[in-house]
Amino acid sequence: MRKVYITYHHIISSLGFDSNSNFKNLLDKKTGIKKFKRKNGDDYYSSRVDKNKVDKEFSKIGDLNKYTLLEKMMIISVQNVLKNSKVTITNKTGLIIATTKGNIDVLSPESEFYQKKNREYLPQLGKQIQDFFHLKNEAIVLSNACVSGVLALVVAKRLIQSNYYDDVIVVGGDLVSEFILSGFTSFQAISDKPCKPFSKNRTGITIGEAVASALVTSDKNNITENSVQIVGGASCNDANHISGPSRTGEGLFLSVKSALKEAQMEVEDIDYISAHGTATNYNDEMESVAFSRLNMLDVPLNSLKGYYGHTLGASGLLESIIGIESLNNKTLVPSLGYDELGVSKPLNIIKDIERKNLNIFLKTASGFGGCNTAIIIKKV
Repeated sequence: MRKVYITYHHIISSLGFDSNSNFKNLLDKKTGIKKFKRKNGDDYYSSRVDKNKVDKEFSKIGDLNKYTLLEKMMIISVQNVLKNSKVTITNKTGLIIATTKGNIDVLSPESEFYQKKNREYLPQLGKQIQDFFHLKNEAIVLSNACVSGVLALVVAKRLIQSNYYDDVIVVGGDLVSEFILSGFTSFQAISDKPCKPFSKNRTGITIGEAVASALVTSDKNNITENSVQIVGGASCNDANHISGPSRTGEGLFLSVKSALKEAQMEVEDIDYISAHGTATNYNDEMESVAFSRLNMLDVPLNSLKGYYGHTLGASGLLESIIGIESLNNKTLVPSLGYDELGVSKPLNIIKDIERKNLNIFLKTASGFGGCNTAIIIKKV
């Protein structure tokens, strides 16, 4: 079986326009979450990307008027990965785009792309990215709620091991829009302050926006000292409810068990867990139950939502990249906003920056519809 690696990667977020600056800001315990106003005048908290900086960066490589904001962010990020990796695009190069809502913002009459070229459809998003980079294969657009970003890495691994591709460019992203805010508000899930994952004092979710990308490859010529190997990955759906997670954590439990089996590893091999941690009562409790069933309560665990909010389709990929940075910098990042345990199981929440040797981490994600995904990443 071919070994599959994550080599070069890139992040665009409220905390920076590359992976290194993002990680540095996390170590400084900086949050990208700020207060904003909706069109109706209501206040809300979110992490938003600097649109002017996006346009400034994109103007160096393309026509600003031809692409939506999300497309521009994705192209900038992928361009950085391709430039640094020097990968040669062939008919064995794939593209996977992970997103929850894609260009949903163009449905607004205020958008310059309103009713233009069906830009709201996910295949159109894929085609824009594919055509910009002259990729020979049709883009695969993966939209599976909030697990999309991490699931894209698992799918890329399987496509490479099945010999469909030698290299896969994975890019994930979502924007904060009125559509998204209205949807989560209807669930009464939006926090009235920056979110506090796993905390007793949490009041709900904070929505954020970001784009992240990575090169997944089997080509040893693209491996660097900071590359990592994907050793296991699995996705299971518990089909519990359209929006409510399983009370027993069954889907997450099965996903982690399957990922460990593929990696031929035991719980004791995992150095830390990058959890989903949305700061909603049901999600946080479900995760605590699942990790308890897995006998993983002693494993150090964090959620990055206190820094970025929930970046939807980007979250799993962005948080995997931060996990890779943690391995390479031998540093555990604290779970920002956590104060007092607010779940029934005694999770080992990371409260302060800790320097230690790290070799393997588990990244998990859970989403609407009962989808759950786990991936295990190991230093090369």
